[in-house]
Amino acid sequence: MAEKRMTAHVHGEVQGVGFRWWTRSRALELGLAGYAKNLADGRVEVVAEGEQGGVEKLEKLLRETPSGSGRPGRVDHVQAQYSAPKGAVGFDER
Repeated sequence: MAEKRMTAHVHGEVQGVGFRWWTRSRALELGLAGYAKNLADGRVEVVAEGEQGGVEKLEKLLRETPSGSGRPGRVDHVQAQYSAPKGAVGFDER
């Protein structure tokens, strides 16, 4: 299966609620590498790369309602772009 890299900007109440920790946990479960980082404007940037199916599953989890995923916070919008992987290793909270 092909590898992909996703850069997603998550809008909503996603800082100070455990969202980056939750994202890192899901990414590691899916075998993905990358990071989740707070941005100055209140968004969280999620960069994840690995098998295409895992990356797409993480994007779906970012968009799900909390009741279905256990995801903390409130997500209003996810803007995701896909590109070729750059060789990320591990998954960090920044």
